[in-house]
Amino acid sequence: MDNVRLILWFALLGTLWLGYTQWVEDYSSAPDGAQNPQAEPVESLPDITPAQPADLPALTPADSAAPAAVEALPEAQETPASTVRVRTDVLEALIDTTGGDLVRADLLEYPVDKDRPDIPVRLLDFSPPNRWVFQTGMRGVEGGPEPNHLEPFRSDAAEYELAGDELVVRLDWATDAQISASKIYTFTRGSYRVGLDFVLENAGDEAWQGVAYTRMRRVHRPIDRSFTSVDSYSFTGPVLYDGDEYDKLDFDDLADEPVTQTVTGGWLASIQHHFLAAAVPPPEESAQYSAQSSGGEYLLTAISPLKDIPAGGRLEYSTQLFVGPKLQNQLSETGRELELTVDYGIFTVLAAPMFWVLSRVHEWVGNWGVSIIIVTLIIKVVFYRLQATSGRSMARMRKLQPRMKALQERYKDDRQALGQATMDLYKREKVNPALGCLPILLQMPFFLAFYWVLIESVEMRQAPFYLWIDDLSVRDPFFVLPLFMGAAMFLQTRLNPAPPDPVQARVMQLMPLIFTVFFAFFPAGLVLYWLTNTLLSMLQQWRINVVVEREDKPKPA
Repeated sequence: MDNVRLILWFALLGTLWLGYTQWVEDYSSAPDGAQNPQAEPVESLPDITPAQPADLPALTPADSAAPAAVEALPEAQETPASTVRVRTDVLEALIDTTGGDLVRADLLEYPVDKDRPDIPVRLLDFSPPNRWVFQTGMRGVEGGPEPNHLEPFRSDAAEYELAGDELVVRLDWATDAQISASKIYTFTRGSYRVGLDFVLENAGDEAWQGVAYTRMRRVHRPIDRSFTSVDSYSFTGPVLYDGDEYDKLDFDDLADEPVTQTVTGGWLASIQHHFLAAAVPPPEESAQYSAQSSGGEYLLTAISPLKDIPAGGRLEYSTQLFVGPKLQNQLSETGRELELTVDYGIFTVLAAPMFWVLSRVHEWVGNWGVSIIIVTLIIKVVFYRLQATSGRSMARMRKLQPRMKALQERYKDDRQALGQATMDLYKREKVNPALGCLPILLQMPFFLAFYWVLIESVEMRQAPFYLWIDDLSVRDPFFVLPLFMGAAMFLQTRLNPAPPDPVQARVMQLMPLIFTVFFAFFPAGLVLYWLTNTLLSMLQQWRINVVVEREDKPKPA
């Protein structure tokens, strides 16, 4: 039983290390195409075949066995010839008049570096090395003019700026044909959600058939995975939600096995640490989703069911776009389960409510570091009774140390007899060594859940605490908190009974040093949590030791 506590400490270290190495294994491999972002891109337009979507009729006579596909068009020029600039209180975006699509988005409230607040995070970008754009439009079954993402659109103004609570930007497409179309973007104050409405009017004498599509195209640029980089712990790449499951897609796998599935209530997104761009088609109807990679890029596509617009008819088709930070409240309002892109992994069941409590506390105190301290205190209160039971067992074991050493001297050449005598001593004194391990065992999942909350929650990004801690999501720049934590852990070992085995005792003495080195590169917020937890545990154990000492003192006659 004396080995259990040591094993649990090593299990905690081992779990963290294995988790890190698995992340590196899963996400660090760079695909060959990623080294050449200007390689030949994937197809320009989605082909319209019976497989896309499944209910699309054959495009050749009914007695033909092989339906034809709509001819793919040449790729548009890399640099937009003309753009429309849109500025809100949180976004500055460019819309390319070729295709009428979002091709650049800067997040005005999220600087790349705290020391350079004038340089915002840029998500969407039309430049070839960093290409990440939406491509939306409609494809006609019969061919001819169609409002796809390579067609010219026009806007009434070159610049738009949000003045009230909502900003509407309209781009129109018109040809000599009887079909006209518009893309209408709706931007909202304080929001990273962008409404996109397709409107198509058929002024001709015949029905028009086609589909609406929303596609995201992005150069795959794997990030450098390193132990000291907080970005290296988060998945970067394409994801799909099929209405039930959230799938992170591997770039290399998509080159060999593209994904195609019909989904109702799904969405597609490209995510990175703290940020994402996503498209959410109408949740009430099915869509054909596909994902593929080629030439150093990947494409995520959603194609609507076949739309039949009669002569003189009108079609309205709405899609929700999201371009911004992973703010969970805004994500959940944009699409069903879109907040899953804040990827807490297997610890979601603990991390999600922990973040909710942390957010509520932050609304009250206004400082994320103080919120971490208060939530740590709340966790200690929740487990106070269990900790107290464990602490009493530890205190009584501490008092048994002299008698334990006497047994070791007596049975130093007979380990079996020593074990039996030790168990008899525990039984007589009503001491259960396993109880001392329970707090550590319970802290492990909370520790890992808290780790993911601090890593994945964009609210923690660049969040200051006090003094030299100006960003809780990265390591302490001067390693002060890890040193304090190591000192607190060392003092904690003085309050607890030492293992009877000299080797184990030596290892336990080294644990504070091992954890100090290990935690030196962890986010400061996580170290703050562990330091607070250790100090509270020390205070509780000291109090328990005093009480047990008082209880065991002989009462005066």
